[in-house]
Parts: sequence; C-alpha cells; structure tokens
Amino acid sequence: MENYRIGMLLFPELTLLDFVGPYDVFTKANCFEIFVVSENGGMIKAEGGLLIKADFSFEDCPDTDIIFVPGGKGITPLLNNPVYISFLQKQAKTAKYFTSVCTGSLLLATAGLLKGYRATTHWRSLELLRLLGIETLQERVVTDRNRITGGGVTAGIDFGLSLTALIGGEELAKSVQLQMEYTPAPPFDSGSPERAEHHLVEKVKILTKTSFDTRLKIIKEIMENA
Repeated sequence: MENYRIGMLLFPELTLLDFVGPYDVFTKANCFEIFVVSENGGMIKAEGGLLIKADFSFEDCPDTDIIFVPGGKGITPLLNNPVYISFLQKQAKTAKYFTSVCTGSLLLATAGLLKGYRATTHWRSLELLRLLGIETLQERVVTDRNRITGGGVTAGIDFGLSLTALIGGEELAKSVQLQMEYTPAPPFDSGSPERAEHHLVEKVKILTKTSFDTRLKIIKEIMENA
C-alpha cells in the first residue's frame, strides 16, 4: 500500500483535540506518513497551555500529499497572515488532498484552497465560512472531491476515519476504529445547536462573541481587498 505523506499544521493556541483526534487515527493506519509542521518548528503551546512539538518548520517541511489544518483560538491571526497562507499555497502545488477540522477550514478558505468546493466547520463559524464564498454543509464530515473537512472539535475522529477509508480502504478504517474502541455515546444530547436547549445555544454565542466578531472583521477586510 502506498503511503501518503500528510502535513499536519501546528500553531499557537490551536485546539488540541482538533489535532490529536485525527493524529491518533493516522498513527494507527499504515497508509500515512505523518509530518508535524509549524512556522519555526519546535514546541508550540496549545489552548490551555499544553506543549506539543513540531518536527518540521515551513522551511524544511517536505512536499506533502495531504494538507491538514486544525482549528482553535489561534486560527484568528492566521487568517490574513501571509507566512501561513504562502506555506499552504506552496504545499498545494503538489498536494492531492486538502483537509481541515473545525475552524481550520477558515484558513484553507482564506488561502484560496476551498474555492468552488463545499465544506464544513464548527457550527459557530459556518456563517464566516459562507462570507468567504464557500458553500457550507452542517455535517460531521464533508467530502467534496479532494477536499475533506470536519465539523467542530470532536468531529476530528470521524474526519480521520473518513480520510483513512478514502486512502487505505474501509476495512483499514474499521480496524482503526475498533482499536480505538470508538463507540461514541455522549452523556447529553446537546452537542449541536439543533439539539441543545435554546438558552444554552445563546449562552455559547455570548461566550464566543469576541472571537466571532474579531474573525468577522478580518474576513470582511479580506473580502473587501480581494
């Protein structure tokens, strides 16, 4: 089986589960060779302060077959960061697949890598992705040709298994799922705005308003200058 080289992007203040969920899937699948990369390599501090190491910098990262971008608070300053956007566009010259989880899709979109494709993101950011001209679907995983995007945070495992099935076959993906004993049964049925109580949805909107408004301002400036 041919191994696909997957470049997994790190940046300060990323949501750890966006990254670790897919990473754990990929380490158990024999169809991937993983390259963990950040701007300068070395240690990166995720949301909450946990340190995680990138083995490659933008300068020394090999060409990859798959680009993967997680999300998190730290995605906001990257949306108009020419260093990150240039790196993704450079990798895109040889990559076969372009992927993300959660708000990582916003960065793919500002880099021009989702134009003409359907995609998803965290429910709170679907409006922002639409403002970037992307057709959105509120689903756990959206596959549109060679663009595979996962929804919010916990969708990372679903995304990882979907990509594994696409590259290595369904049997391999099922085997990885069994190894992980991935049989989700959440204690509460409040994991989406459609299922959660209305007051909880409004509470989360208030909690995330500052981040939403900051991203909205950046995206409007990007679109005005496009």
